[in-house]
Amino acid sequence: MSATVDLSTFDAAAQSGYDIGRSFALRSAWFFLGSPLLRSAILPSSSLRVRLLRWFGAEIGDGAVVKPGVRIKFPWKLKAGRNCWLGEDCWIDNLATVTLGDNVCLSQAVYLCTGSHDWTDPSFGLITRSIRIDDGAWVAARVSVGPGAIIGEHAVAGFGSVVTGCIPPYEVHGGNPAVFLRKRKINGSKMACTGKGC
Repeated sequence: MSATVDLSTFDAAAQSGYDIGRSFALRSAWFFLGSPLLRSAILPSSSLRVRLLRWFGAEIGDGAVVKPGVRIKFPWKLKAGRNCWLGEDCWIDNLATVTLGDNVCLSQAVYLCTGSHDWTDPSFGLITRSIRIDDGAWVAARVSVGPGAIIGEHAVAGFGSVVTGCIPPYEVHGGNPAVFLRKRKINGSKMACTGKGC
Protein backbone atom coordinates (compact mmCIF):
# COMPACT_ATOMS: atom_id res chain seq x y z
CA MET A 1 0.00 0.00 0.00
CA SER A 2 1.46 3.37 -1.00
CA ALA A 3 1.48 6.50 1.16
CA THR A 4 -0.70 9.39 0.07
CA VAL A 5 -0.72 13.11 0.63
CA ASP A 6 -3.42 14.40 2.99
CA LEU A 7 -3.54 18.19 2.93
CA SER A 8 -6.25 18.26 5.61
CA THR A 9 -3.50 17.50 8.15
CA PHE A 10 -1.39 20.54 7.20
CA ASP A 11 -0.58 22.81 10.15
CA ALA A 12 2.38 25.10 9.46
CA ALA A 13 2.86 26.23 13.05
CA ALA A 14 2.67 22.73 14.55
CA GLN A 15 4.84 21.06 11.92
CA SER A 16 7.68 23.52 11.61
CA GLY A 17 7.50 25.81 14.62
CA TYR A 18 6.76 28.61 12.16
CA ASP A 19 6.24 32.02 13.76
CA ILE A 20 4.42 34.71 11.75
CA GLY A 21 5.96 37.25 14.07
CA ARG A 22 3.09 39.62 14.88
CA SER A 23 -0.24 39.60 16.69
CA PHE A 24 -3.47 38.57 15.02
CA ALA A 25 -4.71 42.18 15.32
CA LEU A 26 -1.70 43.62 13.47
CA ARG A 27 -1.81 40.91 10.82
CA SER A 28 -5.51 41.64 10.27
CA ALA A 29 -4.83 45.39 10.00
CA TRP A 30 -2.15 44.67 7.40
CA PHE A 31 -4.40 42.32 5.44
CA PHE A 32 -7.50 44.53 5.39
CA LEU A 33 -5.93 48.01 5.32
CA GLY A 34 -2.17 48.15 4.85
CA SER A 35 -1.70 45.72 1.98
CA PRO A 36 -4.59 47.09 -0.16
CA LEU A 37 -3.30 50.65 0.34
CA LEU A 38 0.24 49.62 -0.60
CA ARG A 39 -0.92 48.00 -3.83
CA SER A 40 -3.30 50.81 -4.78
CA ALA A 41 -2.43 53.71 -7.04
CA ILE A 42 -4.47 56.05 -4.81
CA LEU A 43 -1.43 56.73 -2.62
CA PRO A 44 0.09 59.64 -4.53
CA SER A 45 3.74 59.11 -3.65
CA SER A 46 6.35 56.51 -2.98
CA SER A 47 7.23 58.15 0.32
CA LEU A 48 3.74 57.41 1.65
CA ARG A 49 4.13 53.74 0.72
CA VAL A 50 7.49 53.64 2.50
CA ARG A 51 5.93 55.21 5.61
CA LEU A 52 3.10 52.66 5.51
CA LEU A 53 5.58 49.77 5.32
CA ARG A 54 7.64 51.19 8.20
CA TRP A 55 4.49 51.63 10.26
CA PHE A 56 3.86 47.89 9.86
CA GLY A 57 7.41 46.98 10.88
CA ALA A 58 9.52 47.02 7.71
CA GLU A 59 13.08 48.29 8.03
CA ILE A 60 13.65 50.50 4.99
CA GLY A 61 16.52 52.93 4.44
CA ASP A 62 16.23 56.46 3.11
CA GLY A 63 15.69 57.07 -0.59
CA ALA A 64 13.54 54.00 -1.23
CA VAL A 65 11.15 54.00 -4.19
CA VAL A 66 8.06 51.79 -3.93
CA LYS A 67 5.78 51.74 -6.99
CA PRO A 68 2.03 50.94 -7.09
CA GLY A 69 1.09 47.28 -7.26
CA VAL A 70 3.85 46.08 -4.91
CA ARG A 71 2.76 43.13 -2.74
CA ILE A 72 4.52 42.27 0.51
CA LYS A 73 3.25 39.37 2.58
CA PHE A 74 4.70 40.44 5.95
CA PRO A 75 6.36 43.88 6.08
CA TRP A 76 7.91 43.06 9.46
CA LYS A 77 10.03 40.42 7.67
CA LEU A 78 11.49 42.91 5.16
CA LYS A 79 14.83 44.66 5.62
CA ALA A 80 15.86 47.03 2.83
CA GLY A 81 18.84 49.36 2.68
CA ARG A 82 19.15 52.85 1.23
CA ASN A 83 17.93 53.80 -2.25
CA CYS A 84 16.16 50.50 -3.02
CA TRP A 85 13.67 50.40 -5.88
CA LEU A 86 10.63 48.12 -5.84
CA GLY A 87 8.99 48.13 -9.28
CA GLU A 88 5.34 47.80 -10.24
CA ASP A 89 3.73 44.46 -9.37
CA CYS A 90 6.80 43.23 -7.49
CA TRP A 91 5.75 40.47 -5.07
CA ILE A 92 7.80 39.82 -1.93
CA ASP A 93 6.28 36.61 -0.57
CA ASN A 94 8.29 36.73 2.63
CA LEU A 95 7.30 33.97 5.02
CA ALA A 96 10.97 34.25 6.02
CA THR A 97 13.15 37.36 6.09
CA VAL A 98 14.03 39.10 2.84
CA THR A 99 17.09 41.32 3.11
CA LEU A 100 17.94 43.88 0.43
CA GLY A 101 21.22 45.78 0.56
CA ASP A 102 21.73 49.39 -0.46
CA ASN A 103 20.90 50.42 -4.06
CA VAL A 104 19.07 47.20 -4.94
CA CYS A 105 16.66 47.33 -7.87
CA LEU A 106 13.75 44.89 -8.09
CA SER A 107 12.12 45.52 -11.47
CA GLN A 108 8.51 44.99 -12.54
CA ALA A 109 6.79 41.73 -11.58
CA VAL A 110 9.78 40.27 -9.72
CA TYR A 111 8.70 37.42 -7.44
CA LEU A 112 10.69 36.63 -4.27
CA CYS A 113 9.45 33.37 -2.72
CA THR A 114 10.77 32.29 0.69
CA GLY A 115 8.41 29.34 1.27
CA SER A 116 8.02 25.84 -0.08
CA HIS A 117 6.75 22.46 1.08
CA ASP A 118 8.32 19.15 2.03
CA TRP A 119 7.05 16.91 -0.75
CA THR A 120 8.17 13.79 1.21
CA ASP A 121 5.80 14.70 4.06
CA PRO A 122 2.23 13.33 3.74
CA SER A 123 0.94 16.58 5.26
CA PHE A 124 3.09 18.74 2.94
CA GLY A 125 5.04 20.44 5.76
CA LEU A 126 6.08 24.07 5.35
CA ILE A 127 9.73 24.92 4.64
CA THR A 128 10.95 28.53 4.80
CA ARG A 129 14.33 29.99 3.88
CA SER A 130 15.45 33.61 3.77
CA ILE A 131 16.50 35.48 0.62
CA ARG A 132 19.39 37.96 0.52
CA ILE A 133 20.08 40.43 -2.28
CA ASP A 134 23.28 42.41 -1.73
CA ASP A 135 24.30 46.00 -2.47
CA GLY A 136 23.96 47.22 -6.04
CA ALA A 137 22.28 44.09 -7.39
CA TRP A 138 19.63 44.27 -10.10
CA VAL A 139 16.82 41.72 -10.36
CA ALA A 140 15.31 42.37 -13.78
CA ALA A 141 11.64 42.22 -14.73
CA ARG A 142 9.72 38.96 -14.22
CA VAL A 143 12.55 37.18 -12.42
CA SER A 144 11.59 34.52 -9.86
CA VAL A 145 13.88 34.08 -6.86
CA GLY A 146 13.46 30.94 -4.77
CA PRO A 147 13.86 30.14 -1.06
CA GLY A 148 17.42 30.48 0.24
CA ALA A 149 18.74 32.28 -2.84
CA ILE A 150 21.52 34.83 -2.58
CA ILE A 151 22.25 37.46 -5.21
CA GLY A 152 25.70 38.91 -4.57
CA GLU A 153 26.94 42.49 -4.67
CA HIS A 154 26.33 44.21 -8.02
CA ALA A 155 25.14 40.96 -9.59
CA VAL A 156 22.34 40.84 -12.18
CA ALA A 157 19.52 38.32 -12.63
CA GLY A 158 18.43 38.80 -16.25
CA PHE A 159 14.90 39.21 -17.56
CA GLY A 160 12.57 36.31 -16.77
CA SER A 161 15.23 34.14 -15.15
CA VAL A 162 14.71 31.72 -12.28
CA VAL A 163 17.23 31.95 -9.43
CA THR A 164 17.29 29.06 -6.95
CA GLY A 165 20.87 29.22 -5.71
CA CYS A 166 23.55 31.87 -5.65
CA ILE A 167 24.68 34.49 -8.12
CA PRO A 168 28.21 35.57 -7.13
CA PRO A 169 29.16 39.27 -6.98
CA TYR A 170 29.54 41.11 -10.30
CA GLU A 171 28.11 38.26 -12.35
CA VAL A 172 25.20 38.37 -14.79
CA HIS A 173 23.03 35.24 -14.84
CA GLY A 174 19.98 34.42 -16.92
CA GLY A 175 17.66 31.62 -18.00
CA ASN A 176 15.74 28.86 -16.26
CA PRO A 177 17.57 27.83 -14.21
CA ALA A 178 19.72 30.96 -14.15
CA VAL A 179 23.29 30.30 -15.35
CA PHE A 180 26.38 32.47 -15.72
CA LEU A 181 26.37 34.67 -18.82
CA ARG A 182 29.15 37.21 -18.25
CA LYS A 183 30.88 39.41 -15.70
CA ARG A 184 29.24 42.75 -14.94
CA LYS A 185 31.41 45.78 -15.55
CA ILE A 186 30.12 49.09 -14.21
CA ASN A 187 31.59 52.11 -15.98
CA GLY A 188 34.02 53.96 -13.72
CA SER A 189 34.05 51.12 -11.20
CA LYS A 190 37.08 49.38 -9.76
CA MET A 191 34.85 46.37 -8.99
CA ALA A 192 35.75 46.36 -5.32
CA CYS A 193 33.75 43.83 -3.32
CA THR A 194 33.21 44.29 0.42
CA GLY A 195 33.32 40.56 1.04
CA LYS A 196 29.63 39.66 0.86
CA GLY A 197 28.80 36.91 -1.55
CA CYS A 198 27.61 33.34 -1.78
